Amino acid sequence: MPTIDIPKNKRDELIQQFQRYFEQELDHELGQFDGEFLLDFIIKQTGPVFYNQGLADAQTIIERKTQDIADEIYEIEMAEN
Repeated sequence: MPTIDIPKNKRDELIQQFQRYFEQELDHELGQFDGEFLLDFIIKQTGPVFYNQGLADAQTIIERKTQDIADEIYEIEMAEN
């Protein structure tokens, strides 16, 4: 299974969002180290769910577009006499 790599600048941004959330909503200070562990945990637990849903959504779109192409080809086929 592929790993989910997040660029450092995006990781830092997510950790800062966690820290703000914890402070504003939970009245708890979340340190950088704990924020990193939380992000890694969330990625490990939920990443595959979102990844697989993204693949399923992409597959649905591809199937729909493939059917559209097949329909258009059918429309322009010439009758054989």
